[in-house]
Amino acid sequence: MASMNKQWVWGPQKPSRVPEALKLEVATKANRIVEDHIKPEHVKPPPKDPRFNYIVDIFTRWRGRFFYFMAKYASPGPNRIAPFFEDGFARLEFVGNDRFDLAYHRHTGQWWTTFPELTLDEALELIKDGDLFQP
Repeated sequence: MASMNKQWVWGPQKPSRVPEALKLEVATKANRIVEDHIKPEHVKPPPKDPRFNYIVDIFTRWRGRFFYFMAKYASPGPNRIAPFFEDGFARLEFVGNDRFDLAYHRHTGQWWTTFPELTLDEALELIKDGDLFQP
């Protein structure tokens, strides 16, 4: 039986807090993109005969070291559980040194990181232009 060689590997811990100045910068730039690019494209007037869920608002929020792009949906069907629900479609995770991991929300309910360690401007540009990070 072959022996297993074990070794220690350094794995840096992610920061638990985001500096307040960085939080404000991220929120300001992200909200500008939401208002100027994402909302005009995805928030439309309600359909005349609503049978399916539709987007009524798009907004952002911080939760810990994660910054979420969220969509609020109206649920007009007769068997609905609630009249509205919220779902995230893109997420920035602060990983330190003014860098972020960019993830999208999969149909399985999991967040999938596709671009690690981006600057804020790089991440926001991908969200603005990429189909993967749209509601």
